[in-house]
Amino acid sequence: MRKVAWVTTAENPPVRIRPEIAATQPYRQGRQAAPDAFKLSSNESPFAPHPAVTAAIAEATINRYPDASAQALRDVLAARHGVSSDMVHVGAGSVSILSQLIQAVAGPGDEVIYSWRSFEAYPGLVTVAGANSVQVPSLTDHRHDLPAMAAAVTERTRAIIVCSPNNPTGTIVTEDEFTAFMAEVPRSVLVMFDEAYIEFAGPDAARGPALLAEHPNLVVLKTFSKAYGLAGLRIGYGLGAPYILDAARATAIPLSVTEQGQRAALAALAHEDDYRQQLDEIIARREQITDALIAQGWKVPRSHGNFVWLPTGDFTTAAAELFMERGIVARALGEGIRISIGEAESVDTLLKAAAEVVAKLPSAAQ
Repeated sequence: MRKVAWVTTAENPPVRIRPEIAATQPYRQGRQAAPDAFKLSSNESPFAPHPAVTAAIAEATINRYPDASAQALRDVLAARHGVSSDMVHVGAGSVSILSQLIQAVAGPGDEVIYSWRSFEAYPGLVTVAGANSVQVPSLTDHRHDLPAMAAAVTERTRAIIVCSPNNPTGTIVTEDEFTAFMAEVPRSVLVMFDEAYIEFAGPDAARGPALLAEHPNLVVLKTFSKAYGLAGLRIGYGLGAPYILDAARATAIPLSVTEQGQRAALAALAHEDDYRQQLDEIIARREQITDALIAQGWKVPRSHGNFVWLPTGDFTTAAAELFMERGIVARALGEGIRISIGEAESVDTLLKAAAEVVAKLPSAAQ
């Protein structure tokens, strides 16, 4: 077969890509791990799939399209959260619903506000919609500066993203903080409350579903990827006003939520007690690791996610490489390193590597 070489010439000019898209880096997932290393870069569950989930997936058909409305799953989720099924929208991961909502409300010249640093996909999602990001710096303790976010609202603001627990810092927004924030935000502005990691959070964290009745401009985003270990099946959901979710459905790629994902989510919801045991184990391991890091001299925020955040600043690249050399694949994100809570066998390796970073790059832990 003849190889095709793509060469642009005067006769074959390049396709015109939107300049803001050409300048945007594609989303890059966490680095893959060598066989002898621990992959702690993607906030995945270290547990094997639940047997009921595996059995449910095996019953799915692949020669037929799935139920595009995910009605069976929506009915279960609606009953779980005390809402009607038309207030539930299922998507291929909660990030896909974020994308749908942003495209539904924001276009060229519009603004979307979010804290920074937060989930690294947010800037790209806003850019794809043609809108402008308004990044409000986090507080020195790595929490959202909600008063500053509310003050950043202008007549061009169409949406605000609040991430709690925040990825990658692990900090939370309390119910009192969120209530005060929502009182300052115009009801014509969509607020997306991203709680992909809420199952790992303590009781002080605001719970979005409980606030829906008070805030008609609120959509709560949740996922099965983290606490339920279904990351590879890409399934999440949003809760909110039906007309807002209908707008999200209008921008969605049709039939993008697979039958396997829907069946797996239903099976996972039917075995909540088993997942609670896994969550408790991850939370206990997270606290063990955090306490050890603080004892080593790290200044880390208390995380409410299934990960910890090391604010390594200018030493991020060097620290991440040292972790890699010692068998820990972490996620370097500009001014810090996010490390997922993995299997029990990873803890000693992680803490030994962290201690070596402190010894060799002491300023990285400050």
